[in-house]
Amino acid sequence: MNLKQSIPADFSGFVNITSNDESLLFEAFGYRDLPNKIKNTVDTIFGTASGGKTFIAVAIMKLIEEKKIGIDQPIDQILSKKMPNIDPNVTVHQLLNHTSGIGDYFDEEELTDYAELWEDFPNYKIRKNSDLLPLFIDKKMMDLPGKKFQYNNTGYVLLAAIIEEVTRQDFDGYLKHAIFDPAGMTSTGYFALDRLPANVANAYIYDKESKEYYSNIYSIDVKGTGAGGCFTTLKDLERFWQTLFSGKIISTHAVNLMQTMQASDYYGYGFWIAQNNEQPFPYMQGQDPGISFISSYDRSLNRTITIMSNLGQNVWAMHKELSACLAKKDDSSKD
Repeated sequence: MNLKQSIPADFSGFVNITSNDESLLFEAFGYRDLPNKIKNTVDTIFGTASGGKTFIAVAIMKLIEEKKIGIDQPIDQILSKKMPNIDPNVTVHQLLNHTSGIGDYFDEEELTDYAELWEDFPNYKIRKNSDLLPLFIDKKMMDLPGKKFQYNNTGYVLLAAIIEEVTRQDFDGYLKHAIFDPAGMTSTGYFALDRLPANVANAYIYDKESKEYYSNIYSIDVKGTGAGGCFTTLKDLERFWQTLFSGKIISTHAVNLMQTMQASDYYGYGFWIAQNNEQPFPYMQGQDPGISFISSYDRSLNRTITIMSNLGQNVWAMHKELSACLAKKDDSSKD
């Protein structure tokens, strides 16, 4: 079985597949610096866009287990910042599972391109989680709290604000202390685009008119927030999955809650839930201009599949095709 046949010839990014602690594919493709033709490697650091919501959810579950906040506690009882347009009865649970009904600063039903946000509000102003506040503070509620699932970036900005309020630390500093360091994720963090460390992949957007690629540095927040923007590596994500399910960061009970349907048929707490398998399994994913990312962990098979692209390519189709190839391999081994 040649898994590399499922990788498009023009793919730029990284693929990691492990099954029962055996590495089936661990390879980088394309360039982290396209004009200078500097190749991606398996150690290249890469943006995950909304994939960072999973780390926020883990941190919130940790604070809940430490009894510093409650899962059903209204956010009005936690946050000192008064937000008159947000229903004070919105709970932590509803922020986690996207049922808060809060007005979203990036409503995907209204905007199709994240880069549109920065036409009137410079992206370089977003250097702290609270810097996003002007983008949603005046928005009205979209719906009643708890009424329905509607993917919501503002909700996770508020969860990061809760982390900062309770811990008295910047949210990314707390994530480093509570998640990244215990998991050995030494190359993971929230880096500003104008202060990137070495070996980070630049992300590129294709201009159909000029038929050339350009950098995404004016199309996303200059530094990540609770809604996303974490940078990581293939190896660090592998460490994250293993450490999370070991119970070292939060209890196995809390992990199970995160990967249990909480609001819809496909979302838990910070995790999407795959249903195309006998045993549902969690995955994290993200998409920004020039960035696409998915990472799944099927515990029943002890299998991790992580795909990242710094050209914003269709990693979901690749994940589906690779999963189908692996399923055929599993079936043939049973015969």
